[in-house]
Amino acid sequence: MSIELRTADLIQEARRQVEICNACRYCEGFCTVFPSINRQKAFADGDITHLANLCHNCRGCYYSCQYTEPHEFALNLPAALYEVRQDSWERLVWPQPLAQAFHEHGVRIAAALVVGFAALFWAVSALRPEEGDGFYAYLAHNAMVAIFAPAFLLPLLSVAIGIRAYWREVGAGPFRLKDLFGAARQASYMRNLNGGQGQGCNFEQEDRYSDRRRWFHQATMYGFLLAFASTSSATIMHYVFNMHAPYGLFSIPKLLGVPGGILLVIGTLGLAHLKAKADPTLGAPRVWGGEMAFILLLCFVSASGLALYAATGTGLVPGLLAIHLGAVLAFFLLLPFTKMVHGFFRFTALVVEEQKRHP
Repeated sequence: MSIELRTADLIQEARRQVEICNACRYCEGFCTVFPSINRQKAFADGDITHLANLCHNCRGCYYSCQYTEPHEFALNLPAALYEVRQDSWERLVWPQPLAQAFHEHGVRIAAALVVGFAALFWAVSALRPEEGDGFYAYLAHNAMVAIFAPAFLLPLLSVAIGIRAYWREVGAGPFRLKDLFGAARQASYMRNLNGGQGQGCNFEQEDRYSDRRRWFHQATMYGFLLAFASTSSATIMHYVFNMHAPYGLFSIPKLLGVPGGILLVIGTLGLAHLKAKADPTLGAPRVWGGEMAFILLLCFVSASGLALYAATGTGLVPGLLAIHLGAVLAFFLLLPFTKMVHGFFRFTALVVEEQKRHP
């Protein structure tokens, strides 16, 4: 089946279910998806794409619904929106063939990790400088920049192309700072993962409301932001203040990076545990392996970084440096083509929703 036909079928099925939900409105007080549904009577393709990216798959609507199977309506709104959401990432991110290559296949993500290991073991062996301190004794700063700057910037360009296409598809208006701030408030405490009523979501078990998924998401998000802030602060210290690595435990990069790494390990392991317990039929089973592989990759990046720091001053540093940087390289290059891209699309959906709520 062509991409266009698959997209049309997925959107048509999601539209059918959304229209039934809009007639029923039993879930009116649930997450942001339902107030957005209730604002209108007809739904264009872009509206369905927007609703799909607003959905955080908490599954409370499914377990509250009286029209799920064996009812003839056979509603499964979390799965229908999940498929449309997944399709939008694969369809809009450039280049499209790569966007489709890794979401479904955890083995391909593992293969990319192995390639990252091989590339960095080669770099540490072949490009080792004659002198340097700390990690730079094994791989010079300029060599790291030459490897990781394009590996970071090119994937961000790919994501930006996808977000631009999404913005047009959903019919978003001119960008406004107040919408950005409103979306940031929503994302900061992840309201859409508490079921919309403050009781948690049903992701793990139908009759069990829990905030654990929200907590693990927050640990992952804030851990990632702390790790990014650590790298950014080190870059500023290096280029602006001429303060070069290695940095001590009580330096800004370490005070940000070590807690960030710990939060990332906790968050990703927790998300992997919950995902293993959850019903895959309420998502997109075809991408389960790719999503799990991405979560474990992010966990490995953070855990290997902590291990590298703990091994400072020992003979383990060269090998751990190659392993950690190889994992980081794989993570950066796969960023647009794995579940990581959901953060960019969902945040953009929140910005668009702020526009629609406050025109």
